[in-house]
Amino acid sequence: MLCKGITESFGAAIHALNTTKLTDGVISRSKRMMLDTLGVGLIGSRTAVFNKALMYSQSFKSDERSSVWGKSQITLPPPFAAFVNGIAVHSMDFDDTWHPATHPSGAVLPALLALAETLPSRPSGLDLLLAFNVGIEVQGRLLRFSREAFNIPERFHPPSVVGVMGSAAASAKLLALSPAECIHALAIAASSAGAPLANAATQTKPLHIGNAARRGLEAAQLAQMGLEGNPAILDIPSGFGVYYKDYSPSAMTVPASGDFKWMLEDQNIAVKRIPAHLGMHWVVDAALAARAKLENTARNFDLGQIRRVILRVPPSKYVDCPLPSTEHQARHSFQFNASSALLDNKVTVSSFSEAQMNRPALKELLSKVKVETPKDNHPSFDKMYCEVEIETDQGQSYAARCDTFYGHWRKPLSQEDLVDKFSVNASSVLCSEGVEGLIDVVGNMERVRECSILGSYLRLTSSQQEQCYSLQRL
Repeated sequence: MLCKGITESFGAAIHALNTTKLTDGVISRSKRMMLDTLGVGLIGSRTAVFNKALMYSQSFKSDERSSVWGKSQITLPPPFAAFVNGIAVHSMDFDDTWHPATHPSGAVLPALLALAETLPSRPSGLDLLLAFNVGIEVQGRLLRFSREAFNIPERFHPPSVVGVMGSAAASAKLLALSPAECIHALAIAASSAGAPLANAATQTKPLHIGNAARRGLEAAQLAQMGLEGNPAILDIPSGFGVYYKDYSPSAMTVPASGDFKWMLEDQNIAVKRIPAHLGMHWVVDAALAARAKLENTARNFDLGQIRRVILRVPPSKYVDCPLPSTEHQARHSFQFNASSALLDNKVTVSSFSEAQMNRPALKELLSKVKVETPKDNHPSFDKMYCEVEIETDQGQSYAARCDTFYGHWRKPLSQEDLVDKFSVNASSVLCSEGVEGLIDVVGNMERVRECSILGSYLRLTSSQQEQCYSLQRL
């Protein structure tokens, strides 16, 4: 397929990709991403930032209505359902992470599920898988237009840049837009891209994902109505190139015959075990290993006898937060996560509660933490490491290093552990039939006749046992 320009090639590829191009590997990986995203979105539907966004969104009305995850009686216009569900996914920083750095699923899946519930011809599970992977693929290719994107971000939060483009591409695919309409969907979405990293570690950060899902969906719908943007939006430095200092775009082609090489096949996803910035996983695992060394040597050791804790981490200002005062700051603090792991021998959802954060013992330990940034520790999720060294009042030292945490793309979660993570998260909101139904539907997504059945299970909250009984009888 020969195309004249970069943007033109993307529009043509989004239109041309079909379900025959999906491989077993990419289907398997994308189903894992979907299940994890639904789980973190469900537990995220109980957060303060989600509830504020939901209250705001309920003031908007339309004839078309889509499900709000974890809410049995609330529906919203599709763009606002995508908005609040996207916020839920990222509200605890518990969602998946890719390389180059972004959170790929949260910008795409909420938009597609909101849209699927309103289409007259109900998309199948295979249709959903295709559109989802188109949205992921576009993000992966855009990220590779810049070497800057391979490092931990410094200026823009990546989902706000590539996520909205992925949402637009995925929505355009599900709407079966023409190549020209796909081009304009990308161009329209580009005008909603970009959010400053200064809002990381605040309640506004989850809005980056929600806005990406919503604005991408709206861009595709506007393109379907005939709205146009710059058809060379990906080709020029003043277009999508404004987000990168070293922008170097390349075409996206789909061979007329033969296999399509998906980015997801070559680059797997990291799935988080704790609800925090990805970098925290290295420091938590290193802290746990250092604590284990200390305990094995000095049994019944009092953590109050720790004189100093040294963290050797990559340089990154927005995850260097010595004394976090909010849960969002704590999720972006090497110091807090290392201290929590040392104090409790674990980091969990409850670690970021106000009561846990305000413990005197934790604050005392935080005051003893020193951060070092060795020159060989690169700010990249593919190259970084974390080392934790504990120094005691007795002059002893215990150190441990983590190069690859469990859940990283080099050491992926087992299917059993991924399903366990989903079940724990989802069961905090849904009844058992809802949890089991989602596991079954996602696990068999390529054989599901109507993907909108997901919405039925996502509304089966634990207080709706009669709905569980009714759905069992369908």
